Amino acid sequence: MNSPDADRRSVVLESAMATFARFGYRKTSMEEVARAAHISRPGLYFLFSSKETLFRAAVTQALDRDMTAVEQILADCGRPLPERLVEAFDRWAGRYIGGPLTHDVVTVVEDHPDLLGEIVETTPRRFELLITDAIAVESGREAAVPVAQTLISTSIGLKHQVASRESYLERLAVAVGLLVR
Repeated sequence: MNSPDADRRSVVLESAMATFARFGYRKTSMEEVARAAHISRPGLYFLFSSKETLFRAAVTQALDRDMTAVEQILADCGRPLPERLVEAFDRWAGRYIGGPLTHDVVTVVEDHPDLLGEIVETTPRRFELLITDAIAVESGREAAVPVAQTLISTSIGLKHQVASRESYLERLAVAVGLLVR
């Protein structure tokens, strides 16, 4: 069970991520985040010493939640692997396609890798490893690596081609069906 302080911090980070997505990193002020989080500006500065620190923490929380969800999805061996893979990719990338602010969230993160540090490198590697491990259970490690890499490349391409989450999922399911048996 989380402490009230941890819960408060989590709510502030969620509000911050939504505010950064809405206004972009540069135009977001600590005042805007404080207002969205229903906290005083001094209270926000008590939790986070700078906008950069707040941004890094908000993105880190979002990515950590996504990775935890991906791990749980892939670990559910009672479901067929193709179904788990599509759901894992949906959690990783699909849910950021087509919504009113979803493009902005991705853009804010992609436009400011310098602010985020190593998490922009380590989290995608971790995702690739999780996908590879899930495929390897059924097809062996050697066969799993190129399949996982191809699915990730497909996902990246689809993110830039499709206008909706539904289209992303439909086309990704085709790719998974062709590559994973």
